[in-house]
Amino acid sequence: MHIDDFNYKLPPELIAQEPLLKRDECRLLFMGRHNDSHSFQHLQFRDILKILKPGDRLVFNNTRVIPARVFCRKKTGAALEFFFTERVSDTQWRALIKPAKRVSVGTEVYVENYHHIKLMVEQVSQDGYERLIKLISGANTLDEVIETCGHIPLPHYINRSDDEIDKELYQTVYAGVPGAVAAPTAGLHFTNALLDELSAMGVDRSFVTLHVGAGTFRPVQVDDPRKHDIHEERFELNEQTASEINSTWKNGGRVIAVGTTVVRTLESCAVSRHKVIPKTSRTKLMILPPYEFKAVDGLVTNFHLPRSTLLMLVSAFVTRERTLNAYREAVEQKYRFYSYGDAMLII
Repeated sequence: MHIDDFNYKLPPELIAQEPLLKRDECRLLFMGRHNDSHSFQHLQFRDILKILKPGDRLVFNNTRVIPARVFCRKKTGAALEFFFTERVSDTQWRALIKPAKRVSVGTEVYVENYHHIKLMVEQVSQDGYERLIKLISGANTLDEVIETCGHIPLPHYINRSDDEIDKELYQTVYAGVPGAVAAPTAGLHFTNALLDELSAMGVDRSFVTLHVGAGTFRPVQVDDPRKHDIHEERFELNEQTASEINSTWKNGGRVIAVGTTVVRTLESCAVSRHKVIPKTSRTKLMILPPYEFKAVDGLVTNFHLPRSTLLMLVSAFVTRERTLNAYREAVEQKYRFYSYGDAMLII
């Protein structure tokens, strides 16, 4: 296995820079999980109503994106960008800093346009990737600082600053548990009206929580993906959700994961084929082909970056060859790619 096995060519103009105002009007590439490798249907996302069946269960990630990007300045006036990644305590968060070279332990900064809010670097991780940041003054909690002063952390491939529209549309309509620094983007296509229509036709829904971390943007930097140290993320699958999912299988229904974060959560909680248990933990599960899925029958997903762990996960679900065929088809048909792009459904 080599990282280049998961590469494909993508014209830059196909990377979506703006969200669709009507979420469920994006395009949908539908492929059967076990059908011929060249068998695709080009649909609109709302056509999911024609594909799912009564008794199926959609599982969503209800994490909520926090405004994790905070602009700061050193006492010298030098500008810094803090990207808060994980809460440690009321006054401490882990963060990535750009530029990071001259930000050592003990460095104090103030939040841009909020000079009374002061922060300090307490620790630097061994690999130099993350810092532990402490609130010194100006607020009761660092959570409060992030919510008040932060910006929506759009991915690096969106070549613009965040805007008011991103506060709404870079968030799923069912987002509820704050903690993610990136959206679980497969869920961005669902509207409340579409969810109601699915419920009316007998498609059930459940929720897990996995807080998407900054590691989701870290590229695989080793030739052999099996040696990649994947990011660790916090998740919760509660007793009610476990019971709902297990009952769906017992009743002959299919469990369809909305996004790769849900796949990683369900597979981290699977104890056997079609059985999950409640769990609150952290996962470093990296899914590569070949992989025997225990807890997922179908997948709603966006189109992912070349050579990424997410593309590898999809490749494990339908084989690398069929996944890359689908991506070539999407490029040829000029689908919109990545976070604000179009979707795939694989069942």
